[in-house]
Order: sequence, then structure tokens, then C-alpha cells
Amino acid sequence: MARATDSTPSTSLTALAAAVRSGATSAEALTEHALERIRALDGELGAFLHVAADAARAEARALDARRRRGETLGPLAGVPIALKDALCTHDQPTTAGSRILVQRRPDGSEHPWQPPYDATVVARLRAADAVLIGKTNLDELAMGSSTENSAFRPTKNPWDTTRIPGGSSGGSAVAVAAGMALGALGSDTGGSVRQPAALTHVVGVKPSYGRVSRYGLIAFASSLDQVGPFAADVRGAAALTAVVAGHDPRDATSLEAPVPDYLAACERGVAGLRIGVPEEYFAAGLDPEVEENVRAALAALAAQGAVLRPVHLPHTRHAVATYYVIATAEASSNLARFDGVRFGLRAGERAELGRMYERTRGAGFGREVKRRIMLGTYVLSAGYYEAYYLRAQRVRALIKRDFDAAFAEVDLVATPVSPTVAFPLGSRLDDPLAMYLADVYTLPASLAGVCAVSVPCALGRTSGLPVGLQLVAPALEEARLFAAAAAWEDVSPGRGLCPPVHAPAAPIVAP
Repeated sequence: MARATDSTPSTSLTALAAAVRSGATSAEALTEHALERIRALDGELGAFLHVAADAARAEARALDARRRRGETLGPLAGVPIALKDALCTHDQPTTAGSRILVQRRPDGSEHPWQPPYDATVVARLRAADAVLIGKTNLDELAMGSSTENSAFRPTKNPWDTTRIPGGSSGGSAVAVAAGMALGALGSDTGGSVRQPAALTHVVGVKPSYGRVSRYGLIAFASSLDQVGPFAADVRGAAALTAVVAGHDPRDATSLEAPVPDYLAACERGVAGLRIGVPEEYFAAGLDPEVEENVRAALAALAAQGAVLRPVHLPHTRHAVATYYVIATAEASSNLARFDGVRFGLRAGERAELGRMYERTRGAGFGREVKRRIMLGTYVLSAGYYEAYYLRAQRVRALIKRDFDAAFAEVDLVATPVSPTVAFPLGSRLDDPLAMYLADVYTLPASLAGVCAVSVPCALGRTSGLPVGLQLVAPALEEARLFAAAAAWEDVSPGRGLCPPVHAPAAPIVAP
């Protein structure tokens, strides 16, 4: 374990963007630093599925030329950003970590699907003058909690390469944790941003459902999916959230609500803020070193003037079962589009149509995706729809009601992110229930549609591995999250800790 310098303005995402705008450094220098980190580390870590080196260099040089001409650059000027490979990009391939989106040509060559358009969040990053460095690895079609279910290769945790980085957005988390990108986007359906953020010691945000457009995100569970950012610090995550948030008429679930100044919120502090501590999240099954770190963070917030209060979220115990009925049902419906007819893989070219469907989906989907499709199809089938799917929707309403009641008494809820630190690679692949329980603390916020953030604590006393603090706020109250998260980060003993493979972020150098 190595310790880098604390996160100072000279190495933060926001300060480096400001340095590019002022000419104190260049977009090209930041991009080359990121590409060098990828070349040095990604062979072992497996964070990227595609690196857009030439395109990133061209983008960076164009930004530097615009600055020299006196043009004003955007809020993410020159910042290398990685994208989860479930987000559509018109100039980079998109596979969602699945063979179903890789076409095999007659000569045996493989060609990943390249969309004809950008996801809305990708377009907004481009408009903010970010440099899009590449596409990151994930559990196939975002279904998993360890980034071991990728059809291409697993991603490894830079703190201990024998352990998982979390999932499904593990590649994006590792890209930031290992300094291969200054920020990244992932998607969070049941914890897929927050859990890998916690296990790799970075900041990860799940915005409120509808706060960020889902247009161009390959859908897993449409009533749960939400795009969210990763960054090395809270202010960087706030800046990324501000860029991608906001109404999008192309997404029917996108909310028409103003986007506050999230960076300003980071300076508000927590004096008088009421933070609820639910006893259901500190029960049997929680690793003692995780609890120790989370309670230490809560004590530090109380020392800054926050008021800690006990709250109850009694239906939390039903969250795992509820989620895996609703999410798999929606996945079963969404994944019907992958049939071998319109795009991606086609197997059984000369077979009759039904047989071609079977061969394509049998060859293109991995074990975990098939498991969820079958479960989802079952709970939606005649005779079982009311017993499972409708009942799960009723329990979902009760989970949301728990949060509504809690937020009538407190401003935020604070919990662990994961019940354990990162577990060994391969240790849960044959035990789906144990894998699903890794998200037991993140699923309720997803089901309720509220916003949440994972912020690093110190490392576990015994394991030496990262632990995360989860803060949850009412829908559209991301500003509260950033205020409390920044207040904790400013005093955290884990601030500035970096994994053994890491080195300080690119210095500000002459352009």
C-alpha cells in the first residue's frame, strides 16, 4: 500500500480543467499522461475494452488550439474521461461487455457494434470539452457486482489484484482509482456505481432517478437504471454531475427540474444537518472493520455540527428479493431486442427464424445474463405475474415509503456501501445469492429512486482495503449529498490514499 500526496487543487479534476483553460497546462499533456498510465497498467487491471488513443490526442490538440485562439473552453476542458461500455458512442465501439454485440464476419474477424449516435451524457461531456479516452469494462449488460461477468476479461482491483473491484461499473471505477482517467461515467441500477467506488477508494454518485438522461444507455432495468459519475474527489464528482444532469426530451423519464450549483454546495458544510443512521444497516453480516470506518466518519461529521439521529427503514430486509424480481423482469423485456436480426451477433445464418434466435442468444449471452432472463421471464409469465412481479412492486412502494418517513425527520441517511471489503476473484461466481447480497445496502435507494453517493473512508484496519460511506438524500437533493460528502472528505484520514499501482495525477506543466 502506498500513500500519495493529499488531493490538492493541483491534482484535482476541477483544478486541472481550470489549468487547461488558463494555459497553465495543456489538454495534450493530460491526455498523454492518461494514455501512458493505461499502457503501463491496463494489461494487468483490465479496466478498458477500447482505448481511443488517436481520437483522444486529436481532441486534446484541437482544444489546445482553440485556447490559443482565445476561445473560452468548457468546464471539463481537456480532462480525460472514461465511459462505461454500455453508453453509446458514435465514434467508438459499444459492446456492453457482451458477445451479443460483436458481429462475426465470414472471414472469422470480430467487429463490435458501433452506434450511429452518442448517448446524451456523452454529447454533454463533449460539449463541456472533456477528452473521451475510451470505453471501460463491465459485467455483461451491467448484470453483476464484481466485473467478472464481462464476456472479454475480468477487471481487477488496483488495491489487491487478487480481488474484485466491484461491479457492474468496475472498469470505470478502476480507471479513476489507478489514475488512467481523471473521471468516468458508469451506470447504477442497484449499486453499480456506488459499490465499485467504495471498493476502489473513489467517489461514485447515483443521481436521482430522472435527474440524468438514460438516452443512449443500453438498458438493463428501465425503472432503475441511472447514469452516474466517478471521480477521485467529491468536487470532481460534483462537476461531472453538473455537466451530465438536466432534462432531455429524448428520455421520457427525464425530469424537468433545474440543476443547482453542485460545486458551490460542496462549500456549505454540515452544521445543523440532520443525518439519520438506520439500525437495519448495522446488523448481522456487516464486517466489523467496515462498521468501524463508517461510524468514525459519522462521528467526524457530528464534530462538524451535524446532528445524528436514529431512523428506521424496516422494509430494507426485503430489498434484495424485491430488486431481483423487478430488475430481472425488466431485463427479460429489454433484452428481447437482441435477436440477431438488426445488429450485433447473428448465429445460425441459414436456420429458420426461431432457431436463429435460439442460436444467437445462446451463443451471445453469458451465464449470468441467461440466469436473469430466465428468472425475469418466469416472474412475468401467466400464473406468476401477480404472485411475484406485482407483489414486488408493492414492496417497492413500501421501501420508498420508509425513505419518505425517514426524510420527514432527517436531511440525509448514512449507511455502509458494502457489507464487506472487496472479496477474492472467483470466490462467489458459483454462489449467486452471496454475490447478490453484496448490494444489500445499495439496492433500497435504487428502488426508492432517491440519490446517493459513496465516499471513501480510511482503509480497513485488518485488510488494508477500501471502505465506503454511503450518503442518501431525497430525490433531486444531490446538493445535500455533495455538501456532506465534501465536509467528510475534507477531514477524512483516507484522503489522498492511493493504491500501490498508483502515482500522483498529472502535474500542471507548461503547455
